[in-house]
Amino acid sequence: MSNNTAHKGQCHCGAVRFTFTAPSVMNVTHCDCSICNMTGYQHVFIPQSDLSFTAGKDTLKLYTFGTGAAKHLFCMTCGIKPLYIPRSHPDCYSVNLRCVDNGTLTPGRDIIFSGKNWEENIGGLKQET
Repeated sequence: MSNNTAHKGQCHCGAVRFTFTAPSVMNVTHCDCSICNMTGYQHVFIPQSDLSFTAGKDTLKLYTFGTGAAKHLFCMTCGIKPLYIPRSHPDCYSVNLRCVDNGTLTPGRDIIFSGKNWEENIGGLKQET
């Protein structure tokens, strides 16, 4: 991984905006659980302390399902989920790589995670990220 860089991200309409500090090259996790599969979500895990909202935190709507441990956050205006608090990494945000502004973050290694079988596979994901 490379040195830390400032990154910016947002939802589709721009109501929700955030910045975070992370390496310029990061591994990207692809999950096949129902919600990630349907939305095409690409996970980049960022410690919550390294991310700050610059606009629209109050525009996020919470959605949970299953165990309720994952805190999915959708923009109430455009419906995009730019980030959420994952069950696997509760001290992090999973930022959707597709919502990060182009030019500062380069995908590194792809990590494939079978979220359809979350309980059986979570140990491997925690070792990978």
